[in-house]
Amino acid sequence: MKQRTALVLAFLIGSVLTAWGVAPRKWEFRSRNDFLKGKFDGISLSWEGVLSLAPRQEKGAGPSEEFYLSCAAGEGGMFFLGTGHGGKIYSISKDGTAELYFQTAEMDVTALVLDEKGVLFAGTSPNGKVYKITAKTKGEIFFNPDERYIWDLAFSEAGRLLVAVGERGGIYAVNPQGEGEFILKTADNHVLCLKQDGQGRIYAGSGGKGAVYRIAAGKSSLLFESPFEEVKGLVLAEDGSLFAAAGGASLNVKKDEAAVVVPKTGTDVAVTVTASASESPAVLQTKDSAAIFKIDPDGLASRVWTSEEDLVYAIIREPGSSRILFGTGPKGRLYALDGGERASLLIQESAEQIYSLSALEGGIRILSNNPPGLSVLYPDQRPAGEYLSPVLDAQTIASWGRLSWEGSLPQGSIIQFQTRSGNTAEPNPTWNDWSPPYQKMEEAVLSPRARYLQFRAAFRLQTAKASPSIARAQVFYAQSNLKPEIVSLDWLAANEVYIEPPVQDEVVWGLEHNTVRRPSKPDEARTVLAAKKAVRKGYRTIVWEVRDENEDVLAFRLRLKKADESQWRLLADGWAENLFAFDTTAFPDGTYLFKLEASDAPSNPAGSELRSERTSLPIVIDNSLPLVKNFTAARDKDRGDLAVSFLAEDAFSSIEEVEIMVRPQGWRIVFPVDGICDSKQESFSFRLPLGPGADNLVVVRVKDRYGNVGVVRQVF
Repeated sequence: MKQRTALVLAFLIGSVLTAWGVAPRKWEFRSRNDFLKGKFDGISLSWEGVLSLAPRQEKGAGPSEEFYLSCAAGEGGMFFLGTGHGGKIYSISKDGTAELYFQTAEMDVTALVLDEKGVLFAGTSPNGKVYKITAKTKGEIFFNPDERYIWDLAFSEAGRLLVAVGERGGIYAVNPQGEGEFILKTADNHVLCLKQDGQGRIYAGSGGKGAVYRIAAGKSSLLFESPFEEVKGLVLAEDGSLFAAAGGASLNVKKDEAAVVVPKTGTDVAVTVTASASESPAVLQTKDSAAIFKIDPDGLASRVWTSEEDLVYAIIREPGSSRILFGTGPKGRLYALDGGERASLLIQESAEQIYSLSALEGGIRILSNNPPGLSVLYPDQRPAGEYLSPVLDAQTIASWGRLSWEGSLPQGSIIQFQTRSGNTAEPNPTWNDWSPPYQKMEEAVLSPRARYLQFRAAFRLQTAKASPSIARAQVFYAQSNLKPEIVSLDWLAANEVYIEPPVQDEVVWGLEHNTVRRPSKPDEARTVLAAKKAVRKGYRTIVWEVRDENEDVLAFRLRLKKADESQWRLLADGWAENLFAFDTTAFPDGTYLFKLEASDAPSNPAGSELRSERTSLPIVIDNSLPLVKNFTAARDKDRGDLAVSFLAEDAFSSIEEVEIMVRPQGWRIVFPVDGICDSKQESFSFRLPLGPGADNLVVVRVKDRYGNVGVVRQVF
């Protein structure tokens, strides 16, 4: 068993593990991607990978509905909230009081907008309609486009209501009388979002091919086509460029279904909720990945953020700032892109999706889903927060070393680490309790030995105004030693060997030309090319695979004995390769067993090494030539052929092949009397046609299963 004081090898989260079992292993967080694997409660993560307290967030109580899908700001700090799947619209007062404002006939209120007079317009899905709501419970259908979905609403500079629809994929412009005309028809199934630039230009993001369209001076054009299937949101930057949030799977649905895309608990997917006369089954469409593109007026685009896990649901520009904020799922994270297009994590919600973002005086309103929630994010800093690390898997029971961290700790602020350990991949009641807080920036971990470990870091302000921060954290640990496991032990075919490939000095790739290249020292690593097989008479090769959970350096002891002997003969000790070839001519013919012993002694102190052994299947060593007995060859002049008979025999293996030759003809295969060569002794009796000019010397060649060849020649 390894001792806690043994040397350990560094294990970096998110990096390649290149270590031997004796070195201290190190679980390290030092980059943005390392920390992103954890959970954030009131903690932000900068683009440089530094943890600090997040902006202040105030959560409010909302109505009891399944989903919060849309909102629009009213007067005096109140706002309207569109919900699903009950089709209700609520008015939320400044103090957070919710009151039912209007009931639509459809399942979901997917878009809300107010005109200059404060009149509320609502887009619904499925069987999409636009309602004009003038007061509480006072509303009527304003526009019925005969479309399945209403995805977005906006008023143009000319005062017409723009309606983004699916599943025919287009935009209607509706006049104050409720009369609409199609101003954009796309090749996509859906237009999901709208944005105007203040100069009469309209931008639209589509679902189907993930494109961005532009309408200017009455003409439409495709500005940008992304490699994703949806453009979920658009934002205009100060410099006139356009940010597009793209990603996800196609929104195509069958024509006999009525559907709206809403978040779903548990997976990074969109759920198409289909409505029939009797039920509403859910059909999952997996999302692959997401990205945010920055598009210039000429349509040139660059990818400024991408993720294989997050899906963007909402995007806005922060009021009074050049920062772009976007909300994602399934981890409920809100990110910020700064002027240098570098992404920082602002907050992580307890809900799975940040579904909608809207600006209000002094902050950002957030709608979240799964579960639904309302909150406002303010620019000032919250007083406390906590970061929870992912779970470390030590692969086996481990002893914990020291925990250390680097960062800043302004006077009047506190950072406290705690750890817990357990033997299940997910923490549960069987885990050990959280340790007492660690008071110093480097301390011994107090959690009991176990396979898994997790830490949390609590941030708190007392009198300080600046947040404390963590730029790096690491935990040392030593695995319990496990004995090597011999996974396989196999013989190659008789006489089959591997040819050792050539080795060459390692040369630094991309090394500047004026640098002197030093020759490698004998003990330095070399590049080894792939080996190839070859035939070498009399050799046997055995290969093996051994797994060691500690990734220890292994040494092998190789022994051989005859099946009927009791004493093993040592072939090699301290062997380092995972194969061994030997010349069988040094051993008497017979049946043999091979024993492999694997030891992790090179990586462990004397007395703590562990060993495993395994015995191979029996093999036959056969270097004796097969014999030809009772050979007769008689020429029949009348028939013009040769009558041949003989007995082929081998002491240890079956006869594999027999050939005969009378020149000028070449070698011809002949079969035994029973029709198949499958035993140590085979009888042959056949007639061989002789052509004109045939020689009077017959040659018979017999080969056994191990490639030994016996030859007999006779004049007839």
